[in-house]
Amino acid sequence: MKPAYFVKAIWDAQASVWTSQSDIPGLVIEADTLAEFEAIMMVLAPEMLAENEGVRDARVPLNFLVEDRRELAVA
Repeated sequence: MKPAYFVKAIWDAQASVWTSQSDIPGLVIEADTLAEFEAIMMVLAPEMLAENEGVRDARVPLNFLVEDRRELAVA
């Protein structure tokens, strides 16, 4: 088992959704809000780790990252 896995939530402004990038095999997430993304991740990530990595009965470190770009109005 890896020392830690990662999931990154990336805002797609063109599609207006959060999409995922991850090193967990089979994990693909698309959500309208970051809260929805995180809720889906907490269900699907353990399922994908069990099915595709054979991880069972373990606590697995997960680095959850958020990538978003904002514009600031500067006076």
